[in-house]
Amino acid sequence: MSDFLKNTLRLLVFILLQVYVLNKIPHLHRFITPYLYYLPLLWLPFSVSRQWLLIIGFLTGLILDYFMMTPGLHAAACLLITYVRPFLINILTPKDTSNFNYKEPSPKAMQWTPYAVYVFILTLLHHIYMIFLEWLSFGRFLDFFIKIIATTGISMLLIFTVELLFPRRLRFRTNTA
Repeated sequence: MSDFLKNTLRLLVFILLQVYVLNKIPHLHRFITPYLYYLPLLWLPFSVSRQWLLIIGFLTGLILDYFMMTPGLHAAACLLITYVRPFLINILTPKDTSNFNYKEPSPKAMQWTPYAVYVFILTLLHHIYMIFLEWLSFGRFLDFFIKIIATTGISMLLIFTVELLFPRRLRFRTNTA
């Protein structure tokens, strides 16, 4: 299966999972909202150009905005994380490319600690920006802060559960000269 088809199917599955499963779960609390739809954006190959990352991120957020009837909220948050992603990958991946020849971010490729930092920072940025855009119309600062912590915590729990239950096969870059 080609990388394009695999990543497209992954993205569609996670969007459908978000819309038809995670959004239908009765809320445990008003501050806890599980989000998992942006995980395929974090799993995109290292070789995807910045322009394509931004386009894919915008379309992902726009599709979710269509289903959730939130005009531009998820699109803005996805654009932010796809913009920051290459900078974060440059910081967290080894500079010596002879030991690092994987195609996409994963716990096995980046090791667990850098991968956890990568996922945590992008998840936190996504949730801070998205909840801030929601909070502009209503709310208090304490509610804003608690919702960020609770939503980030539950999303991180879901992400690492997915990583442990459904490990991805590592793919290597072919020309690492």
